[in-house]
Amino acid sequence: MNFTNPLAEAAERDGAPWDIDADKLHEECGVFGVIGSNDATAVTVLGLHALQHRGQEAVGISSFDGQEFYTRRGLGHVAQNFSSGPALAELPGIMAAGHVRYSTTGGSGLRNVQPLFADLASGGFAIAHNGNISNAMHLKHDLVQKGAIFQSTSDTEVIIHLVAPPPDPTLRARVIDGRRRVEGGY
Repeated sequence: MNFTNPLAEAAERDGAPWDIDADKLHEECGVFGVIGSNDATAVTVLGLHALQHRGQEAVGISSFDGQEFYTRRGLGHVAQNFSSGPALAELPGIMAAGHVRYSTTGGSGLRNVQPLFADLASGGFAIAHNGNISNAMHLKHDLVQKGAIFQSTSDTEVIIHLVAPPPDPTLRARVIDGRRRVEGGY
């Protein structure tokens, strides 16, 4: 039997190049979050297990208990970093966000594992991002010129620095303003 790919045949007829890998998974990172659960971290761990195929380089979770943020990040798989009771106990709270990493931007070291966390003037801020910020280097250059100090080589950290200065009194307004400056796919 001879099997043919109708999409490849149509592309050849139309003169378009056929991408032989187009029918394969090209997963890049995974983000999972929970709000309003006493088991937010445990549920996030289960969600990240389900998304493990999207990033096997590193994993991180940030939780929030209404007062304080807690973050744990590690290289390797979810099970290697979050399978023990003590690891889960480090992340109390009713909210949690997690990220499995497949690096597309920045190095593969621990400093680039998400969620990234910062103590801002208005309180804690944790972010996990899936995508690429195409103008990250331009934004980073501008932010460094204004005094920002970057701790990672991840494009995601640009978002923290865009949200950090308090030109507007609300965090929501700063997030909206920072989002307007970011370009890319996410």
